[in-house]
Amino acid sequence: MTADTSTRYREFKMPDVGEGLTEAEILKWYVQPGDSVVDGQVVCEVETAKAAVELPIPYNGVVHELRFEEGTTVDVGASIITVDVAPGSAEPAPAAPAAAAAAVVAEEPAEPAEPATRTPVLVGYGVAEASTKRRARRGAPGASVPEQATAAETAGAAIQAEMNGHAAPPMSAPAQSRPLAKPPVRKLAKDLGVDLATITPTGPGGIITREDVHAATAPATATAPAIAPAPAAVAPTPVAEPATAQAVGVATGRETRIPIKGVRKATAAAMVGSAFTAPHVTEFITVDVTRTMKLVEELKSDKDMAGLRVNPLLLVVKALLVAIKRNPEVNAAWDEANQEIVLKHYVNLGIAAATPRGLIVPNIKDAHDKTLPQLAEALGELVSTAREGKTTPAAMQGGTVTITNVGVFGVDTGTPILNPGESAILAVGAIKLQPWVHKGQVKPRQVTTLALSFDHRLVDGALGSQVLADIAAILEQPKRLITWG
Repeated sequence: MTADTSTRYREFKMPDVGEGLTEAEILKWYVQPGDSVVDGQVVCEVETAKAAVELPIPYNGVVHELRFEEGTTVDVGASIITVDVAPGSAEPAPAAPAAAAAAVVAEEPAEPAEPATRTPVLVGYGVAEASTKRRARRGAPGASVPEQATAAETAGAAIQAEMNGHAAPPMSAPAQSRPLAKPPVRKLAKDLGVDLATITPTGPGGIITREDVHAATAPATATAPAIAPAPAAVAPTPVAEPATAQAVGVATGRETRIPIKGVRKATAAAMVGSAFTAPHVTEFITVDVTRTMKLVEELKSDKDMAGLRVNPLLLVVKALLVAIKRNPEVNAAWDEANQEIVLKHYVNLGIAAATPRGLIVPNIKDAHDKTLPQLAEALGELVSTAREGKTTPAAMQGGTVTITNVGVFGVDTGTPILNPGESAILAVGAIKLQPWVHKGQVKPRQVTTLALSFDHRLVDGALGSQVLADIAAILEQPKRLITWG
């Protein structure tokens, strides 16, 4: 780009949408080259190690280029899209054939996506500067320098015409020129074992597209290309495609390999770090929660709880908060650097939520100060936001203790692993009708099993046992919420 156009094209760089995140994956583009955009319009959705976030563009103008395809993981600070903020201005001529050749190897735009309809999540733009280097495409073996320049200039004009919304000029590259395709398409063809010389291009200006490559691997019953290649040049049918198949999680043979990235990658790293850093202890207790289940039904008809979701988890949340109030030392963190135990005088209560992108643990800020209706409202918002994939990174930071409800899967209980930086996690098992000795007689009662894992550096056996016993006592006799709370 020349000095005359340095202010015409504005680059939007991948921001740090969390605290200290270094990369994000582009999930979906909502715009394409040639689309008009306005300041604040969502242009793409990205997934970080913590959540999926929509990115708004801070410029008015016309999309000039998408730098990365959907599914690409991009470093924070890298330019992901350029916007022409002065559309209609004369396009400067390339300074040299090398400039046109660089246009040929520009990253292929993502496939069209539906316009965004969700409210954008605004993020900061103050990120470190980063540069992207590109290699100029070398000519085909045996081609002379003038021939290579001609092919590059023609292809560059075709791509520029496409971006400006004009018809692409016809290609007139020499017969022996290297087939025109962008780097991602060349890599795809290589992975699939397809010879680009055998493909009839359908892209503007005679450029081979991803669809052309996939079509070349279709079964023989598919429609033949308009110009059939010589028999000796027919691309072989790939027997195994581990690299490409594994990259998209497609079954190859007897296995399916799925790339570990985003939320799942971060969760795995956090759990390994927690399991091998904090000495875990897990204790269990089985409790009769029949009275709690009756209270749940009564609260559903209470006018103060109208419009709110009332379920057993709500009372488990309240029971844990009361137990922490009675045993505040359990709400702490271990500061390895300063060799200190940090007692927290607030409770940010995490709720483990299973989502299509993996396990996330958003938390209810200052849960200790909330009334039961406020807790019900916060819990409902937390769950619905997580299911919609709209949980923000801030909602998953600063947790102190966590609840994981494995009972919704019909599981009796488990040995949960601590969320990094937290002191305890409570697992709630399925509530089942079981024979139970009640007032000296065996009767069917609603029973569940609780499991409390805690960091033994912070919480000794006596403290952990007391917390778990208090939770069980409240769920067995929920009137203790009044006398203890």
